Parts: sequence; structure tokens; C-alpha cells
Amino acid sequence: MSEDDSIAMDLPESVDEPALRRVKTVARVMDEAVRIPGTDVRVGLDPVLGVVPGAGDAVAAGISLYIVAEAAYLGVPLRTVVRMLANVTADAALGSIPVVGPVFDAVIKANKWNVSYVEEFLAERDDDPAAAADDDGPVTIEIDEP
Repeated sequence: MSEDDSIAMDLPESVDEPALRRVKTVARVMDEAVRIPGTDVRVGLDPVLGVVPGAGDAVAAGISLYIVAEAAYLGVPLRTVVRMLANVTADAALGSIPVVGPVFDAVIKANKWNVSYVEEFLAERDDDPAAAADDDGPVTIEIDEP
């Protein structure tokens, strides 16, 4: 049984499982896609993109924002979304420091943390819907068509 299957079994019926799988896949690709031979250390695309001055970290931050957008879609409360945005901002800012930025990106796994926040919220909502409602409420994005 894969990690995705074990988590999907613990989720309520109302959870968009494909969305959760997508964010987990993005986090895995960005933070721990490849194991460094001879070690237990895993790195992803984030530190590789960080080697490209300026644009690399901007692209990595844009990809990381996808996880935040999916979290909002899944109903994660505003307080948690703001915390996730802070992780993405810190990852982009510290990752853009020449030479040490890619090392920071390889060690600090902001996308993995953000997915864990989504999973925690979904587990809390499943265990006690009233406890999840105590937060600021879900993020709602309304788009008016002209």
C-alpha cells in the first residue's frame, strides 16, 4: 500500500483526494525527488532551480504557491493559508541568497511542511468538524464575471 493510499483511507468522503495527491506530488518533486547516492538525504527540484540566479527561485516559489492555492480550494482556514504563504516567502527569500541559498533549499522542505498542514487540517476536520470550524474559516475566492 502506498503512502497516498494510506492517507486517502483516513480521509472523509468529502475530501477531494485527487487534489491532495496533486499537492503531495508537487511537494515530493520540489523537495525530495532524488536520493543523493550514499546518503539518506533527498533533494528535489527546488535547490536545482535555486542555482539559476533570480528567476530560479521565482519559478520555485510560483510552483510552491500551487500547493497554497489547492489548500485554499480544500477549505484550509485563512490562518493556515497565511502560515503556508510565510513558508513559501521564507523559502524564496533565503533560497535566493547566492551560494548558500541552494543548500538552504535542500535542507528546509517548505513544500513538505505545507502539505503536512493540509493533512493536519483534513484530519482534524474528519475527527471533529466543530474544532476545525473554530479557526478563521475557509478561504473563499469569488470571481465575478463581466
